[in-house]
Amino acid sequence: MADQQDIDRQQNPEQTLPPDDPTTEPESADRSTRRGMSRRGFFAGAGAGVVAGALAGGGGTAAAMSRGNDQTQTEGIDFTKSYPFYTGTHQAGIQTEPQRYCVYMTFDLVSGTATDLQVLLARWSAGIAQLMQGKPVGSVSPTQTGAVAGDTGEAYNLGPSSLTVTLGLGPGVFDHRFGLAAKKPKLLAPLPALPSDQLQKGYTGGDLSLQACADDPQVAYHAIRNLARMGRGVVNTRWTVMGFGRASAGSGQVTPRNLLGFKDGTRNIKEVADFTDHVWIGDNDVAWMRGGCYQVARKIQMDIEIWDADRVSNQEQVIGRTKGGGAPLSGGAEFDTPNFSVKDASGDYKIPVKSHIALAAHENNGGVKILRRSYNYTDGISQFGQLDAGLLFIAYMDTPESFIQLQRKLGSSDLLNEYIGHIGSGIFAVPPAPAQGHYLGEALFS
Repeated sequence: MADQQDIDRQQNPEQTLPPDDPTTEPESADRSTRRGMSRRGFFAGAGAGVVAGALAGGGGTAAAMSRGNDQTQTEGIDFTKSYPFYTGTHQAGIQTEPQRYCVYMTFDLVSGTATDLQVLLARWSAGIAQLMQGKPVGSVSPTQTGAVAGDTGEAYNLGPSSLTVTLGLGPGVFDHRFGLAAKKPKLLAPLPALPSDQLQKGYTGGDLSLQACADDPQVAYHAIRNLARMGRGVVNTRWTVMGFGRASAGSGQVTPRNLLGFKDGTRNIKEVADFTDHVWIGDNDVAWMRGGCYQVARKIQMDIEIWDADRVSNQEQVIGRTKGGGAPLSGGAEFDTPNFSVKDASGDYKIPVKSHIALAAHENNGGVKILRRSYNYTDGISQFGQLDAGLLFIAYMDTPESFIQLQRKLGSSDLLNEYIGHIGSGIFAVPPAPAQGHYLGEALFS
């Protein structure tokens, strides 16, 4: 177990992180200088160099799309809005209304000691708390000659921008390395092979995950970049996706569209009762996971140029909704309940039985529901000279079996499979949020 004084320092951001003044130099920056952290050594680990390269692979959209100034409001967005981190209940970024941008990154633990993991979780908790309030995690402009900045600075003066950072723990956290097997969540295990899988090793797995969502992409980028930088020597980056144009709606939000041009998330979980019944873990799992949930992340590549060449009428048959208004093909408006039994004059079902919404509907799956919190992504041009883009599918649920059941059905029969492939995958246990003075996953070490 880590030295308690060290853990206490990491739990309290006032002790480890600087005040709002970016010119105040924290003790940590001086310690890094004394250790002789060279530029070559910095870029060799899971530091800013690794993170910058990984994020550049996500399309390099953060800087281009960001406001690039210190405006606090534009186009009706309140960039001063913030969410609390120390709630003692559920982590932010799940039930939170989806923000406009996301940077999602997974990590491999390269240290084999429980103490290093414990300190990392404490440091990340303190850092996330600062970042979600729009504060830097270290000095942006240290006054000491030769000092390395504690915070990379690209989000300074951009405001909180509704930033949330959500942590997940992968199955590897509970293997032989850290002595935590007895604390493993009951249902946490690698996902089985699924019919839709075209998985690529470079986008699969991970011991830890961080989901940073914000209304400014540069704020989300900054959060992941600095948290990964804090973890150098303990974690290495594994895979990342930069998401834009939220592709799932929250309560009170207009339904957004995915890159197929269809509204996405019309029937997403929005009611408090559904979160209680389908997302938050109760007493049916290990005690420390109460108030947490499971996260499944999938990188879904779309053959959008093939899709774009198809007739809209065919596209609507694949999805089961109209492309313009999003109404179910059985009739009515977007939010009307689909009628999967109604037939047309020729005797065919108006909503095809293998359409996406018919296969995914809770009415056709024994009431199973999952929370979708997905984003569009683009990685530029593929090796075939076509647009490389798709969906960063992130879902939350109280049991992974909900996703497995749905995906087995969709992967086997969905008409949409002609146009998509699941190339990335990961599963993580999401612990509850800590109370003030505590840190994420603290119960693992007691």
